[in-house]
Amino acid sequence: MATNNTAGFGQIILVLQGGGALGAYQAGVYQALHEAGIEPDWVIGTSIGAINAALIAGNAPQDRVPRLRSFWQRVGYSLPANLLASYPGGGKMARLMTMMHGLDAFFVPNPTAMFGGDWPLAAENAGLYSTAPLRQTLAELIDFDVIAQHKTRISVGAANVGTAQMHYFDSRDIAFRLEHVLASGALPPAFPPVRIDGELYWDGGILSNTPLEAIFDTNPRRDSLIFSVHVWNPDGAEPRSIAEVLNRQKDVQYASRSRSQVARQQQIHRLRHVVAELTKLLPAEERARFEVRALADYGCLTRMHVVALLAPTLPDEDYAKDIDFSARGIRARWDAGYAQTARALAAAPWTATCDPLEGVILHQVAP
Repeated sequence: MATNNTAGFGQIILVLQGGGALGAYQAGVYQALHEAGIEPDWVIGTSIGAINAALIAGNAPQDRVPRLRSFWQRVGYSLPANLLASYPGGGKMARLMTMMHGLDAFFVPNPTAMFGGDWPLAAENAGLYSTAPLRQTLAELIDFDVIAQHKTRISVGAANVGTAQMHYFDSRDIAFRLEHVLASGALPPAFPPVRIDGELYWDGGILSNTPLEAIFDTNPRRDSLIFSVHVWNPDGAEPRSIAEVLNRQKDVQYASRSRSQVARQQQIHRLRHVVAELTKLLPAEERARFEVRALADYGCLTRMHVVALLAPTLPDEDYAKDIDFSARGIRARWDAGYAQTARALAAAPWTATCDPLEGVILHQVAP
């Protein structure tokens, strides 16, 4: 069991990307944190990350790992597909079966979509599949009364269909509901959008799959230890086939500018620290002036340590890895998340001395 080395931070934050079946890695990450006695104060997710986030925030700490395990068992392949996936070369057939028949606890084909792409559908029904089974599954596994107690804050990202703007549904500001989770995971064209307060929303991953911005843009800022869980690999070899192109394209798209986001925030937070330090050098009478106080407000001495956990690439992965709901794939990704987080907690890089002018410090944990 890893040691809890997280004392001294104003808040612990867990950030979860979207990525379908790859989200099993996130469940392993949480299990390792939980066993080390670390419970997040704030969980932020998009798509499958929003589902995992709701399973964490929507249950008492002792129930979270069992509920995560129950979810990932329920959404796994059917027995025939699992048997196929266990044989060399059977993975593609198993995924084809899933695309044709769905997953009983997750999604099923939408029969009205079979009439063709031009067939008129109601907006809330415009998807290749129905997520009614997912609604039932999450209703059984998430206690929204627990979320309403505000012990663990949750934010989930969704894309407004009409305005192309990213929106975060935040339990600090609203009565958080199942619809918010479903909206965050409504990936088109597979899943239909979800209407909330008259607006349609799609999966937030199509705009920002790594929802770190929700932390950097929040007020008031607080010293934070952020576990940012990445299931798409920003680094990769040059693709040499169409299959490799499709695989790399997904990684590039859904890695979602996370590195540039952090780099930009490092620059901004360094400037905030510089402003705060320069303000200290002014005489007291100057600091008391209204104009100086207004400028000094741009300064901030909060410090955020970002621990980037990157899921490993499994030996037989391809461009359809995000629909690999095989028992073997789920177990391998869960175990990888657990092992990697335990190593990060043992190393505790956030305890090392850092430059006092740095406001955002990145720690990368390689697979």
